[in-house]
Amino acid sequence: MIELNNVSFTYSSGEGIERGAAGERSSNGSLCNINLKIEEGEFVLLTGGSGCGKTTILRLINGLIPNFFEGELQGHVFVNGNDVSQVELYDTAKIVSTVFQNPRSQFFNVDTTSELAFACENQGMEENEILRRIDKTVKDLQLEPLMGRSLFQLSGGQKQKIACASVAVTGNKIILLDEPSANLDLKTIEGLRELLKKWKSEGKTIVVAEHRISYLWELADRTVVLKDGKIIREMSREEMDRISEEELHKLGLRSNCHAELVSESHSQKMLKQVQHDVSLQDGIENIIIHNFRYKYRNGLVALNIPHMEIPVGKITAITGNNGEGKTTFLNCLCGLGKHSKGIIEFNGKTYKRHARQKKIFLVMQDVNHQLFTESVLDEVIISQKEENEDDAHLILKSLDLDDFANRHPQSLSGGQKQRLAVACAIASGREILLFDEPTSGLDYTHMLQIGQILRNLKNLGKTVIVVTHDRELIKECCDFEIPLKEFNLWEQSS
Repeated sequence: MIELNNVSFTYSSGEGIERGAAGERSSNGSLCNINLKIEEGEFVLLTGGSGCGKTTILRLINGLIPNFFEGELQGHVFVNGNDVSQVELYDTAKIVSTVFQNPRSQFFNVDTTSELAFACENQGMEENEILRRIDKTVKDLQLEPLMGRSLFQLSGGQKQKIACASVAVTGNKIILLDEPSANLDLKTIEGLRELLKKWKSEGKTIVVAEHRISYLWELADRTVVLKDGKIIREMSREEMDRISEEELHKLGLRSNCHAELVSESHSQKMLKQVQHDVSLQDGIENIIIHNFRYKYRNGLVALNIPHMEIPVGKITAITGNNGEGKTTFLNCLCGLGKHSKGIIEFNGKTYKRHARQKKIFLVMQDVNHQLFTESVLDEVIISQKEENEDDAHLILKSLDLDDFANRHPQSLSGGQKQRLAVACAIASGREILLFDEPTSGLDYTHMLQIGQILRNLKNLGKTVIVVTHDRELIKECCDFEIPLKEFNLWEQSS
């Protein structure tokens, strides 16, 4: 059904900048001599380090290369027997559907219901058929609470759900997903897993590019591992069943043990420490939050935290399901939430919103919102209190980014942009550092690297607060965990 024959591809110079996002690509922006055949109804997992070429392969299959992303293409890509480069993009879209790494980049409407209708309307379906498909998809995916809502008011995970629904409603036989779990909580990942299982039972051909492989491991028929634009290993179902976690880590891959990662025992143990032990230990200072509230303009209460304490000089994970207010919490904590109310005390002082902006640095979930300059090096330099190019290079080197110092930030892969934002946080020198999903889209090696950097920041006396769904990161470096739902009483107040 899908066949890549001797395919090599190199992006045109500056293509990532012109198009707005380079996505996952190899270090030189290329794929080299890829031969891959995917049978009808097969479930294939593409994995490998950040920038290894996973997204580029998906773009070849769905026709975005060469019809949208330009570059030098050698070899042939066949879908249903047709050479994709010779077929109009809208014809390929009738066969292949894609869920992108950043779902925001694939939305064309402002509300959720219209977004589900859009793909069907593009295919010229009758109104009754469109409504029937939307109805079925909403029920299958249990999306009733999200219907009729503004896409701009959804959390990252909720947007991902709508992106999956916009694919499901088309009924296409080939489904591609690019890092679909990047911003999802454990509960939603389980829902995604069930959806993929359903699609597989319906005989759909599924190709998933993913770092967080544990929830897919039992579903995939085959795993393809890439490195630097080349396929370095293919594993059959039998090989996948035999491989050890240690061997996976040697390949630079994350854990395949789903049961261990969804365990809540570690979370519950640390929650008790946060609620009890920390406040009783001598010498442990806390950031104290009193009557912290935030209300949207439409009157919806997003935060209502009567009391919370966050240990100073430690790494604390803020966890919870999508839509529970974790990102809003960070925005308000660092002073971005203009209408937030409440008292925050630190080192015996009370900090109002503007004062917090000088004390706290936030790495956003969508780092595209905070990358402004013309080069990676300049991005780090403008974050420094005093310009120091040598220090900026050292920070970039610690994050494997110094080779990209002169590149435009928007030409980096998703994982590279994430690490650049972390570099800016380090360069800022502020006492309290907030990270919103810092390992979203990162491979095993760079997840460990982020964990080590967070520990280094703690050793320098920084207070690190991380919103994350990444159980591997929590296990790797976090001292405490605060499930936001235990402290945020917005449901009772709204």
